[in-house]
Amino acid sequence: MNNLQIIHQRKLPRRRPTPRTHCNLQREEMESSVTGGEDSGANISLSVKFSGRTIPITNLSPDSTIKDLKSLLQPLTNVLPRGQKLICKGKLLVDGMTLKESEVANGSRIMLMASQGLHQGDGPILKQAPTRPISRANNATTLGKEKTEVSVDKNRLDRWKATGVIGLRDYNLRAIPDEVWACGASARVIELSNNAIPVVPAKIGCLSSLQKLFLSANDILDNSINWEALASLKFLTVLSLDQNHLTTLPPAFGLLTSLRQFHVANNKLSSLPNEIGLLTKLEVLKVNNNRISTMPTCIGDCIGLIEIDVSSNLLSELPETFGNLHNLKSLCLSNNGLKSLPSTLFKKCLRLTTLDLHNTEITMDVLRQTEGWESFDERRRLKHQKQLDFRVVNSGAFDEGADKS
Repeated sequence: MNNLQIIHQRKLPRRRPTPRTHCNLQREEMESSVTGGEDSGANISLSVKFSGRTIPITNLSPDSTIKDLKSLLQPLTNVLPRGQKLICKGKLLVDGMTLKESEVANGSRIMLMASQGLHQGDGPILKQAPTRPISRANNATTLGKEKTEVSVDKNRLDRWKATGVIGLRDYNLRAIPDEVWACGASARVIELSNNAIPVVPAKIGCLSSLQKLFLSANDILDNSINWEALASLKFLTVLSLDQNHLTTLPPAFGLLTSLRQFHVANNKLSSLPNEIGLLTKLEVLKVNNNRISTMPTCIGDCIGLIEIDVSSNLLSELPETFGNLHNLKSLCLSNNGLKSLPSTLFKKCLRLTTLDLHNTEITMDVLRQTEGWESFDERRRLKHQKQLDFRVVNSGAFDEGADKS
């Protein structure tokens, strides 16, 4: 019995180095500035100071690189990764190093400095900016006390019916006037931009001959448009919804099969619906200055597209189906996080002459290695030469039709 007790006592000291070894591991982790409990692989949370605000970043792996962190900050700040300078404890952080190697610990504070010009959209996100243009805000202030609705006299209503053109821009309207519906099938063009209209009601369907509808810079939200009523307008070719408050487009958007031009810039769209592929007659698509991170693959079904502007979004890549857009002439991709182009873009889009890649990650080396670059570059140079040949003597302006054939 005494022998058993002695053996037991002898075993106890052998187990004591285990907690000491664990403490050593904790000490090593603290020295490498990657703390997070007893697990050496614990995630890191930190805060980034940028333009007077603090951006929290959570659940980062210690093995994440500084470049990974910059990619996370891109949609939160509108600053492209190569335009970001991250500083921690007075030291500039290097892209290829991990958080652990950079001694970025849990709870660290990092300062972000943005290089001028290397950003998405209209600039880095500084504060919550108003969505309405300044001119409209001033107009609403001065006219709001005087009237909230426009008075439509009989002569004007008769003129609308005779010409088919209804001009109500900058009238501080808070609803579409009933006199507009009274025009019925006579209305062909309606200009309602720069008002405060929140709703596009089902009554829009009574304007059966409507061809162009301009509703830019209003207060339109996701659920305030009757898309089914718009789809009943078989002659509607131009729809402008720039500078509103749209975050999504519903599947019913695909019912507007007669559209040739769709403008929805300066909203808050995060994506485009797959149903956009049904708009085979669409020629101009302008969705710049939104929050779009991916383009649907079915965009390749919009075979009529001639001009696309998706600049100032959050795109990191484009689908290969862009190569199906054989009529495409102009593609604006500036101020995105793109690192490459679809491999078939230059090879199949043989009418493409304008490509804007300012403030992206795409370099000339990448372009030269893309199949079909040489033929595209030749078309691009011929277009600019043609514009130079048509330049008016003693004028700095080009003939806008010079590149049309």
